[in-house]
Amino acid sequence: MSRTLFSEFNLGENTLRNRIVMAPMTRCRAIDGVPNDLMAQYYGQRAEGGLLITEGTAPSANGSGYARIPGLFRANQVEGWKRVTRAVHEGGGVIFAQLMHVGRVGHPDNLPEGAELVAPSAIAAAGEMYVDGKGPQPQPVPREMSIEDVHAAVEEFTTAAKNAREAGFDGVELHGANGYLIDQFLNPGPNQRTDRYGGSVDNRARFAVEVAHSVSDAIGAGRVGIRLSPNGAFNDVALYDGWEDAFTYFAGQLGAVGLAYLHLVDHSSMGAPTVGDAVKARMKKAFNGPVILAGGFDRERAEAALAARQGDLIAFARPFLANPDLVARLKSDAALNEPDPATFYTPGEKGYLDYPTL
Repeated sequence: MSRTLFSEFNLGENTLRNRIVMAPMTRCRAIDGVPNDLMAQYYGQRAEGGLLITEGTAPSANGSGYARIPGLFRANQVEGWKRVTRAVHEGGGVIFAQLMHVGRVGHPDNLPEGAELVAPSAIAAAGEMYVDGKGPQPQPVPREMSIEDVHAAVEEFTTAAKNAREAGFDGVELHGANGYLIDQFLNPGPNQRTDRYGGSVDNRARFAVEVAHSVSDAIGAGRVGIRLSPNGAFNDVALYDGWEDAFTYFAGQLGAVGLAYLHLVDHSSMGAPTVGDAVKARMKKAFNGPVILAGGFDRERAEAALAARQGDLIAFARPFLANPDLVARLKSDAALNEPDPATFYTPGEKGYLDYPTL
């Protein structure tokens, strides 16, 4: 079987027309947390990718810590997402919603009324969070989740996954990377619990595995993926001894659920600590299913990784942001547009819908 960027791939219950994945990228265009026509155009422009994964999407009010990020917990959000999935499907694409509960990473002024920042432990994330009208604000101490809160969060992910299917999504990706709630449970820095969700590696994995099982039971494991960032350093997650063995264990536990894929992100191209090929290989073997690789790929590196069977699909982030026709450009080795960081998170069309095509 051909293993190039442009060959088909069967991913769970979906057939992808190529192995090029649009990585999830926060874009902050969802006014009041509701997907809109701008977002439908944005994703529709990029429907030639084999798999599109949305920006991080809050599964609950408590999970909405950023300004202008979308959700999947209200009826008007489901209706808004229907415009997006319709646009992608009309272009022949497959699209998964990334479910991202921010946990402690956020600010109360970005949350809907009545919501609060919750986390495994009452430990604030270092750094600041942008708030419309106020600018960067210190991230406060979150409320430590009770056992009841943990169980409620599992249900929030599950309900959001059902809402995603109602909205027309082909599946969901659980965001277990980059220091958000699932990653906060996995990491012994932000997770100082002494109950069954903290301490040992298997206890720290428990929340992620429970979410994966519950969501899979609700919509089918073949429509569920998960993203992990071994040795990541975003959002004040601590580096710790033994992370290689821990992430191999995490991958094995999640693979046993029968998920559609493991999305393995290596942020070393953006300054994070390196994730060695040996660790990625161990995680791939433990997961025993399709693996998406992400982390600063160009066509040459992507084709080499596929040929070496290091992964099955390759995710592109900023190149897809700046090149709606990335698939065509990669196929013809055309020059790529350069992304404009000044418009990554600003509202409106500029830097969102106006990148030129070939």
